Amino acid sequence: MIALLEGTLAEKGAGRVVMSVGGVGYEVTVTGPTLTTLPPQGRPARLYTRLQVRDDAMVLYGFASPDERSLFDHLVTVTGVGPKMAVAVLSSLTADTLRRAIASGDADALCTAPGVGKKVAARIILDLKDKLGTPGEESGTGPIGEVREALLALGLSSQEAREALGSISPNGDRSVEELLRLALRSAGR
Repeated sequence: MIALLEGTLAEKGAGRVVMSVGGVGYEVTVTGPTLTTLPPQGRPARLYTRLQVRDDAMVLYGFASPDERSLFDHLVTVTGVGPKMAVAVLSSLTADTLRRAIASGDADALCTAPGVGKKVAARIILDLKDKLGTPGEESGTGPIGEVREALLALGLSSQEAREALGSISPNGDRSVEELLRLALRSAGR
């Protein structure tokens, strides 16, 4: 799995970039917001990535933040939402807007993304309502953010993860693994 690319931005085009890392050029499909945050060609850049393997191709998707990548991972688990549609959703809605739309059940906001109709929007809301954090909630930064992402990846709902994290104190000398162990113990798993 290729989770991160850090190198020089070799090419920049509509919806795609080429990152030169160690003499190898990686073509990466990116969201609109990620494309706007990237530096000009020839400058150092970092992308958080997800590799999708199909029978006929391997496609690398890139994101400006681990949070955006996490939202992509959640979206592609929804029936009827593939990687291209997930990129379209993330290009149309910010992370907070997407979370707010899902939390409030606002299918019309999701339908602003190209290719997303009422049925797919309803399915996204139904499948992700308990898996995503609320807008403005701590996302993927620092040890507590990493533990939160790990808890969500292990199948805990957003509410269960919040409760498990609320029971532990983020002591500066504890490792992520130790914090995760404490959170899982608190959640009864």
